[in-house]
Amino acid sequence: MKKTHRTFWCLPFLFCFSSFPLSHCFNTPSLPIRAVHAGSSSISRRKVWLLAPPSLLQQTARQKSWLMMTTSDASGLEDQVKEQGDKVRRIKEARKADETAYSKEELDREIQLLKDLKAKLEPPKAAEPVKKESASKQGGGSNQKKQNNQKEVSAREERTVRMGKAEKLRAKGINPYEYSFQVSHSTDQLKDMHAILGNGETADNAQVSIAGRVMAKRVFGKLAFYTLSDSVGTIQLYLEKDIINGAGNEDSFDDLKTFVDVGDFLGVSGGIKRTDKGELSLELALSSLVCLPFHLTQSWQVVVEKFSILTKAILPLPDKYKGLTDINIRYRRRYVDLIVNPEVRETFRRRAKIIQGIRDYLNQREYLEIETPILTAEIGGADARPFITHHNALDMELYMRIATELHLKRLVVGGIERVYELGRIFRNEGAYADYEDMMNLVEEMICGIAMDVCGTLELDYQNLFFVNFLIVLNLLIFLSWSLLLLKFVCNSLCEATLRKLEKKRRNSKSLTQAGSVGQLLNLVFEETAESSLIQPTFVTEHPVEISPLAKPHRSKEGLTERFELFVYGRELANAFSELTDPVDQRERFELQAAKKAAGDLEAADVDEDFLMAIEYGMPPTAGLGIGIDRLIMLLTNSASIRDVIAFPLMRKDEGQQSLLD
Repeated sequence: MKKTHRTFWCLPFLFCFSSFPLSHCFNTPSLPIRAVHAGSSSISRRKVWLLAPPSLLQQTARQKSWLMMTTSDASGLEDQVKEQGDKVRRIKEARKADETAYSKEELDREIQLLKDLKAKLEPPKAAEPVKKESASKQGGGSNQKKQNNQKEVSAREERTVRMGKAEKLRAKGINPYEYSFQVSHSTDQLKDMHAILGNGETADNAQVSIAGRVMAKRVFGKLAFYTLSDSVGTIQLYLEKDIINGAGNEDSFDDLKTFVDVGDFLGVSGGIKRTDKGELSLELALSSLVCLPFHLTQSWQVVVEKFSILTKAILPLPDKYKGLTDINIRYRRRYVDLIVNPEVRETFRRRAKIIQGIRDYLNQREYLEIETPILTAEIGGADARPFITHHNALDMELYMRIATELHLKRLVVGGIERVYELGRIFRNEGAYADYEDMMNLVEEMICGIAMDVCGTLELDYQNLFFVNFLIVLNLLIFLSWSLLLLKFVCNSLCEATLRKLEKKRRNSKSLTQAGSVGQLLNLVFEETAESSLIQPTFVTEHPVEISPLAKPHRSKEGLTERFELFVYGRELANAFSELTDPVDQRERFELQAAKKAAGDLEAADVDEDFLMAIEYGMPPTAGLGIGIDRLIMLLTNSASIRDVIAFPLMRKDEGQQSLLD
C-alpha cells in the first residue's frame, strides 16, 4: 500500500528468569549418579547426594568438599567469577586508553584472582593412569594443537548443528519459530507478588507463564536447572523429568535436553517457590515444546509443568567469561551486547527515563513541544559541515539540519513563547505478540486518543465523511478465495481491470510494475478499493510477495499474518507478525535483491547485519507502523498534511517575495 509520511513503530515486550550453578557436579566420567531432591518442603540446606562405588568416592578433601557444594555456594562462586571477570575487562580497557591508569602488576594480580575463582568452580579431575603407549602416540605438543583445532572446528560448526536441530524439530511437528505465547507475569512481578513466601515454601494455586531467553543451563540426569532472562530480570527454572513427562509426552524432557541451547527463547508454565536459602524459583513440568531464549537468577524458582520452544537461536552467544571484549564489536553488534550485558540494557533504560523526565519537566511548565524539519533548503544555527541530499520530486538540494535553534526562534516570533524539541521518537520494541494483538492495540490506542482529543468517537471529516469509531472495526480479508483458484483466473482479471484504469487515468499504475499474482492483486486493490474504505477497516492476510518481512500465515499458504488499517480512504496503520526464521528471511531478501538488480528501484538489498541479528534468536514479535500525520489530520479535521506540520517542505522561493509586496 502507499507509504505514510512518518511512522511510529510499536512492538510489545515481556520476559522472565533466575540462576542455578553446579553444572559439573554430575558430569564426572564413568560415575553413576542419582540426584535426590527433597521436594518442596522446607529444609535447612539443600545437598546433592552421590551414589557410587566406594573406590570412586575415595578422593581428596578438596574433591569431597566440592561434591557437597550447595546450590547457593556454587551460585555465589559463579557471581564472584563474573564480577572479577568484569573487573579484569575494565582494567584492560583502561590500560588500552592510558597505560598509567593501572600497572601491569595490578592487572596480573586481578587475572590470577580470576583464575583462582574459576578453579574453585571447576570440578576436580580424578587422577587417571596414563598408558605409555598412548602417551608416546599423542606426541605432546602436537596433540595439544589438535585439541585446539577441534575446539575451533566445534565453534565454526555450532551454527550448522543448531540449524540441524531446527530441522529435526520441524520433523517432530514442532515449530522452532512460534507465532505467539501468552505471558502472565514478568520477573519483577513474580518477585513482588510472592515476596512473603518463606524459605522453601511454594505458592498455593499460583500458576504462572513466563518467557525469555535461556542464558544458562545445568542438566543432571533427570533434573535440570535453566536460567531464563526477560527484559527486567532473570529467574531459575526447576525442571524434573517425572513432572515434565507426566502430561503424557514421554519425550518432552529428552527434547528439552537435546534441542534447547543457551540463547534460545522459551515459554514456560508452572508454580512459583522460594528456595531453601531464600531464593525464588519456578518449578516447571514440561508437556509441550516450543522455542524461546531465557536467563538465570538466584532469587526465585519456577517449577516447570509445561514449556514451549519459541525461537531457536542459530548463532551461539559469546563465551561466558570472556564475553565481548572488543569495543568496536560491541558497538557494531549492539544486539549481542544487550543480550549478554544487563548493565548495557540498564543504561538505555536510564536514558529513556532521563529524556522522559526532561519532557515532563517542560510540559508541567507549559512549554509546547513542536517538531522542526530534519531536511531543510538552507543550513544555519551552528558552524558545522552538513550532509547534503537531493529531493527528486522537487528537484532541489536539501541539507540535514545541524541545529533546531532558528526554527524554534521562528515559532517564538509567531507567538509560541515557550517551545522545545527533543527530537523524534520512532520505535518502541517488544515481543511475544502477533498481528491480532496489534489489531487490539490499534483499536484501543486510536479510540482512546480520539476521546481525549475530540471528546467523541463520531467524527465529521471535512463535511465529506462521517467516521464512526463506535462501531466494531470492519475486517476485510485481502484474499477471500484460495490461491489455487487465483493461479488460473487472477492474472487475466487483474490485467483487464488495470488496462481499463490506464485508459481512464493517465497516472494509474502501470502493468509493468506487477511481476506476480500478489503484486497484481495489490495494484488492483489500490486503484479500485482503497479510496472507498471510509469507515475504519482492517485489510488482512496480504500475499507474501508484497510482505517480505511478515511471518507466513499459520494456516493459509502463500499469505502472511499482516493487516492494514484504512480510514476515510487512507492508510493509517500497517502491522504484521514479524518474520523470525533467519533462513526464510534470507530467501526473501535474496528475491528482493534479484528484483533490484533487474531494475526495481523500491526493492532492497540483502541486509547481512539484520540476518546475523535474528540468527541469535528473535522472540515472537509483532510490528506496528502508524501514520501519525494522517491520524492528526483526521482528529483535527485538517484537509492537507501540510496543515498539521509546522514547517512543511516547500519549493524554494527564488524571488524571496515577502507579505509586504
